Amino acid sequence: MKNKQKYRKPTVDEFLAYVPRRRDFKWTTDKDGFVHITVPKFDSKIGKKFCALLRKEQMITADMDALGSVVWHNCDGNRTVKDILKILEKEFPDQTDLEQRLFLFIQQMGMLYYLEY
Repeated sequence: MKNKQKYRKPTVDEFLAYVPRRRDFKWTTDKDGFVHITVPKFDSKIGKKFCALLRKEQMITADMDALGSVVWHNCDGNRTVKDILKILEKEFPDQTDLEQRLFLFIQQMGMLYYLEY
């Protein structure tokens, strides 16, 4: 039996040191500053063929809210999560639980493969 290492969630300090980077997707910003990311529904050839067979669109648009848009703009591969948190605290001074919201957003975007870190 091979020795498999269990996944360990990062500590807060470890997560704050991550440097998230947007994957190479087409994205735009509208007049209100909201980001819209165009991503493929499927990466596999089978998924793409399935969409073509059903004559369905192969791309979807992920629409970001104000907080997500600021985070997306700053996930440039240069800033750490801690740097992004400081930016959010300046941009949204009245918001509560910014750290938790940022962590969850970045984790979700990572699971969807929109971000790498």
